[in-house]
Amino acid sequence: MLLADNGAEVLRIDREGGNGWPNPVVDRGRETLTLDIRTKEGCETALCAIERADVLIEGFRPGVMERLGLGPEPCLLRNPRLVYGRMTGWGQDGPLAKAAGHDINYIGLTGALAAIGRPGEPAIPPLNLVGDFGGGSMFLAFGIMAALFERERSGRGQIVDAAIVDGVSHLMTMFAGLLPSGQISMDRSLNLLGGAAPFYRCYRCADGREISIGPLEPQFYSELLERIGESQILLERRVDVKGWAAQALSLIHI
Repeated sequence: MLLADNGAEVLRIDREGGNGWPNPVVDRGRETLTLDIRTKEGCETALCAIERADVLIEGFRPGVMERLGLGPEPCLLRNPRLVYGRMTGWGQDGPLAKAAGHDINYIGLTGALAAIGRPGEPAIPPLNLVGDFGGGSMFLAFGIMAALFERERSGRGQIVDAAIVDGVSHLMTMFAGLLPSGQISMDRSLNLLGGAAPFYRCYRCADGREISIGPLEPQFYSELLERIGESQILLERRVDVKGWAAQALSLIHI
């Protein structure tokens, strides 16, 4: 979808009956070819299309494309300028490489899921945005664009191998970098960006709907307190992380 939105001409090869997840919004901007790539004829038809392609994206488990005769070696032999994009959950090798998995498993293993939710309650999956789309699709798309840029210099294609667990770990680097300094905590009751801070969370309003507020900077928090008629003492106490829960009670009437 990202590539198509940026002007790419996209052809998706589907199995008979589709992929089981029809989505007219996500599927926009591409043509579809129904093909049984398990057959010799289907494989050859796919290779003919690959000969004229700039990029190939595949999301099978490790070894499947090789078994089908569509791995990197035969594809790059047909088209040396091809950027071969691979998406897996756990990577091409390792103890979990062949295991099934979903977004919730990938972000659970990387530690991202552990930091999301309220203290004392089970973690809350952030839809499937962090793993599938953030650490997965965006990570792969960036790698593909970098490979296309490099190809303009070398004239050669390459393999872009993106694993969702790697992408999510990459997204977590900001937190890993701040942990030693104490600027942030992954403890849910102390996490500045996880909903523990009274000035960076959601509140339920009198009409039953919710509001999100994010005045992280002192000047913005000061203005919020002024607008709701709350004491500026809360501004002075904003660094008292152990008192955040009590401070949040003062803002409930928003």
